[in-house]
Amino acid sequence: MKRLFSPVVLVSLFLSLSSAICSATVENAADCVAVGTLISSCTEFVNYGYPDPVPGSSCCDAMTVLGTYSDSSDKRRWLCNCFIDLISVYNSNATAISTLSGFCGIVLGFTIDPNTDCNFIQ
Repeated sequence: MKRLFSPVVLVSLFLSLSSAICSATVENAADCVAVGTLISSCTEFVNYGYPDPVPGSSCCDAMTVLGTYSDSSDKRRWLCNCFIDLISVYNSNATAISTLSGFCGIVLGFTIDPNTDCNFIQ
């Protein structure tokens, strides 16, 4: 399987996401461009429903990076809102987006679902 991102690119994305999340607060919610960039490695699955993401794939590597940020309530709410924004933009692909963490075995601490109210995430 060909990787879409090299380790150097993943580290760069990780640092970009780290910077965005560190500057994000519930009040000023930093934009979710870094999350969208990471999720772009899952484009084939999100758009076409295949191939299923598997641990070690570039898609799951991206989800792993996102999973490292789900260690506090504020970060989980922030990530949740980013996913809800992605789902609202790519509504026809909501089911694929919502299954990404499960395929990759990543626990984010919330359910990726269009009906999730991110304000109630602990």
